[in-house]
Order: sequence, then C-alpha cells, then structure tokens
Amino acid sequence: MRQVNLGIIGGGTVGGGVFQAIQRNGALMASRLGVSLTVARVAVRDLKKARAVKIPAGLLTTDWHSVVADPAVNLVVELMGGTTTARQVVLAALKLGKPVVTANKALLSAHGEELFEAAQHYGTNLYYEASVAGGIPIIKVLREGLIGNRITRLFGIVNGTCNYILTRMKDEGADFAAMLAEAQRLGYAETPPDLDIDGHDAAHKTGILASLAHGFWVNPNQIYTEGIRSITRQDIEFASKLGYTIRLLGCVKTANGEGMKSASRSRQSAIQVSVYPALVPNSHVLANVNGVFNAVYVRGDVVGDTLYYGRGAGQDATASAVLSDLADAALDLKCGTKNRIPPFIPHERDGAVLPMDDVVSRYYVRLTVEDRPGVFAKIAGILAKAKIGISSIIQPEGHDGVTVPVILMIHDAPNAAMRKALAAVAKLPVVKSAPVMIRVESFE
Repeated sequence: MRQVNLGIIGGGTVGGGVFQAIQRNGALMASRLGVSLTVARVAVRDLKKARAVKIPAGLLTTDWHSVVADPAVNLVVELMGGTTTARQVVLAALKLGKPVVTANKALLSAHGEELFEAAQHYGTNLYYEASVAGGIPIIKVLREGLIGNRITRLFGIVNGTCNYILTRMKDEGADFAAMLAEAQRLGYAETPPDLDIDGHDAAHKTGILASLAHGFWVNPNQIYTEGIRSITRQDIEFASKLGYTIRLLGCVKTANGEGMKSASRSRQSAIQVSVYPALVPNSHVLANVNGVFNAVYVRGDVVGDTLYYGRGAGQDATASAVLSDLADAALDLKCGTKNRIPPFIPHERDGAVLPMDDVVSRYYVRLTVEDRPGVFAKIAGILAKAKIGISSIIQPEGHDGVTVPVILMIHDAPNAAMRKALAAVAKLPVVKSAPVMIRVESFE
C-alpha cells in the first residue's frame, strides 16, 4: 500500500484535531483509499506548551523549514493560522513541488491568487476545503459537484459566532453585549472579537466562495462588509413581529441573470459580493439555521436551489474537512496527477464586483422620533424626493415618552439613494438618534 507522509505545521486546536482524527480513522481511510497517511513531523511554536491532544515528542520541532524541506514529507498541512509565516510555509512547499492542505481562510483571502499561481507554476496543488464553513464540503460542491452550473446566487451563514449571538438575542430577548460576553465565555468568540462580529471572517469566506463560483479572484478590499454590532434587541423584536429573523449573510448575486437588481445598466456583468446583517423571512430555511451552525444556500441555473448545512467551526468539524483534502491529495499523489483539479482557474476575463452603492435592495429602517404631528410628512418628503417608496410605516404601541420608535419598510432602492436620504433624515430636528438600516432579503 502506498504511504503518504504528512508534515503538519501547527499543533494547536486544529492541528491537534487533525492528528487525533488520523490516529482514530487513519486505518479506515487507508482501507477506502488504498493509501496510508502517516504523520511524519509536526512543527509548533513552543515545545513545552501543554496541548489538549498529546503529540509524541519525537514528532515535534520548532523548525517549520526542516519539516517542509524534509525529503520524506510528501504532503504539507498548514494549520498555524495568520498570513505572514503561513504564506512563507505554503510558498516554500509549493516551490518544492509538494502539495499543500490549508484551513487558512485569511491567508487565501489575502494571498490566494498568488498561491494558486504558484501551485500551477510548480506543477502541484493547494487544497483548502477547511477554509470555509468547517465540516460543510462547500468548496468541493462548487469546484466539482456543481461544475456544470452557472451560479446565479449564493447566500451563506458562515460565521458561527455571529449566528450564535443573533440566535440567543432572538430566543431570550437579550442584548447584544450580554450575548457577546456569553459567546466569549463559551469559547465561540475570541478576545477581542472584532474579526467575527465586524464581519471580516465572513468576508474572507464569502470572497473565496464568490471567486470559485464566478471564475475571477475577488479582491477582499472590494467586498462590502458590515457586522452585527449595531443590531439591538429592539430590532430583533420588531423583525420577529414582521415575520423575519436577522442573520449575518454573505451574499453573492449575479447582475446579468436572476438573483440581483442593479441600479446601473452599464454594470450588468458585475456581481454583488457583500456581507451584512439582513432580515430573512421566517419561512426561508436560512432563518432556521441556529446557534453555531453554518449553512450555504446555492442556486445553479441547471440544478436549481441547493442547501448545505453543518458545523462551521470547531476542532472536529475543521479536522473532518482537512481529512477530506488529505484524501484527495493522497489519491492524486497515488495516481501521479498532482493537479488533476487545479485549486482555482480564472476563466471570467470581464468579472468585476459591483460597487455597493449600485446594489438595489429592500430595507428595514428604524427611527427614533419626537412624538408629535407632522413627523411622518417630513420623513416621507425626503424619501419621496430621493424616489424611494415606503411599503409600510409602523409605530409600535406602548411607548410612552417624548420619543417613539418608527419602523419603515422600504421598497427596492439603490444603496446610494438610501444612504444619502437617511443622512438627510438624520439631520431633521424631530429625529433624535441615527437611523438604523438593515437590508431585507426576499430570495425571490
């Protein structure tokens, strides 16, 4: 039986989980693949650090260079995180013609184009199933399962921390700060939590999915990104009464087919790539993805609507995705086809990301206004001047005092028009706090 020797870079949560999973199911994988996976060496930062998963001392080293360059190592597994040293590790392995498995979405978001070109140039491969949505095999779905489809829309709940916080806020009527603290206590959120709650982690993943779905590498700086810090218990409650659930969505939509409306006809070949909290109809499956779970909803022009659901993070979910890549890499080595399916092939020369100001959406708007006659007329006048239509106005009962909340549900309008109109609304003396705007996804 062919043996493939692994050099693992990183012995933390994910690295330890992969080592443990290979010990547990290595024989099972060998029986299915006809290839035996053996961990030859593991590079870590600190040999003395206590680890939840015990790795034999004889396998450990602090010198990642020696692991990558070791002639006995056939396959390099980058699980250290970060983007600086990780980039060096991956490039060094690729230059030696060694395939690489990585779970590093930040690395791919920042340097994916360079790394994919290096893999192609040196005749090897880069596998990255674990970089997006943990145990959900969404990379394989887009690269292989739906290869005969044009992807017209993709919506992803791809950050378990945000989904956990929003779920708990709805279920318990709790404030954002309290649920963030709970997520940190349980280990779902880092300290500081900015990468998750400000949407950057979701943006890394959404950019990778958009690139695969549409055949050009999406510059992460072009992804409109909005997190969940501004979502309040009040917004959760009002959305629920209107028949919606708030979720942080990664959105990828085409402009030249179904799935997206654009304010500019000259940009009809571009795609929307964005991350933001959105009102999701309670009848839609994504509204029922709760807690730390992830889900990706994909529409192809041939297959129609498909859904992929599971644990998006954690030691075991990520290790499972890494094992999937190890299996693919081992089979490619066994068959002498290192680049049977290249990691990424750009095929859309005219691909572009639509500026967020050109994207057309429906909106939920919450205002805090003085409780006196004539207020609605002033607000409606500004919106009418901007050619923005109001589908409904709701003033919840039971609010005593000088100010009251007002909920506006807005018809389709360009983001630029909404942004400018709400800036004007905020300047009205009768408006007592900054307007809150959340997009509404209908999935029509």
